[in-house]
Amino acid sequence: MTTASSNQGAPYVGRFAPTPSGPLHAGSLFAAVISWLDARSHHGRWHLRIDDIDTPRVQTGAESAILSALEAFALDWDGPPTRQSNRTPTYQAALEHLLARDLAFGCACTRRDLAHNGKPGWEGPIYPGTCRQGPPAGHPPRAFRARAAQSHWDVEDRFLGPVAFDLEALGSDFVIRRADGLFAYQLATVVDDLGLGVTDVVRGVDLLGSTPRQMQLYQSLTTPWPRYAHHPVLIGAGGQKLSKATGAAALREDTTRAQLASVLTWIGLTPSDHDHPDRPATQLAEALDRLTERPLATRLPLATGVPVPNHAG
Repeated sequence: MTTASSNQGAPYVGRFAPTPSGPLHAGSLFAAVISWLDARSHHGRWHLRIDDIDTPRVQTGAESAILSALEAFALDWDGPPTRQSNRTPTYQAALEHLLARDLAFGCACTRRDLAHNGKPGWEGPIYPGTCRQGPPAGHPPRAFRARAAQSHWDVEDRFLGPVAFDLEALGSDFVIRRADGLFAYQLATVVDDLGLGVTDVVRGVDLLGSTPRQMQLYQSLTTPWPRYAHHPVLIGAGGQKLSKATGAAALREDTTRAQLASVLTWIGLTPSDHDHPDRPATQLAEALDRLTERPLATRLPLATGVPVPNHAG
């Protein structure tokens, strides 16, 4: 059973990794501000990565809109932005490394096969192990899966505290290259974070289930995994996570002061003049000053979701 990251004590390197499937909205701003504040309050670096590997989801102009919005809210990043679309050879090399060590395998199963043969798990059917010793004769591999070599994982989440995972119950062996040939989120994220030297992953609690899968990949690649911190997500009027898929409205650059003041208030860092907020850079500087007195982990709401007024979505 694994309990601690090998990255303990390393200088802080964080990142924000939006998907260019549309412009930023209040939920993504909430995540970006928490990630930025955590990095800057630890005197760390904060990188920007564009997660554009899932090409069918990429929208023309979305990346430019994201960069413009981050600049408008004074969320400055270190170094040039990186893009997953430029890193396919690196992902392929990682896949080949895992295959050569029998830590990954080709899988011929379809979604229908999994739905029919897999037992119910926490996040869908549990992979039944059909192709662990190789796909059935006459069935070439469609996708590639990482072996869930270790079932139970413990992590000391910096925001949530101790969290225990059962990777078998989460789905067991997981896809790292999809049937359509695209590399999956789990492998791409781990390889990218290693490339940037990321020590601290700060993200929404909706991605908590990815943690043991990514820790398994770090272990399989014989590299230290980062420290993890999972924060609440914003919840819209319908009770669902605020997202592009649920119709969250794009951020407006003509109301950046008011929008940032609202986000800081939800985090627990209400600006000194909420009704007439300062420019974004001043608000963020004030928030950082206050974090020297009481850290971010003690200010975030304990709930996994933060309800947002209708006008803020």
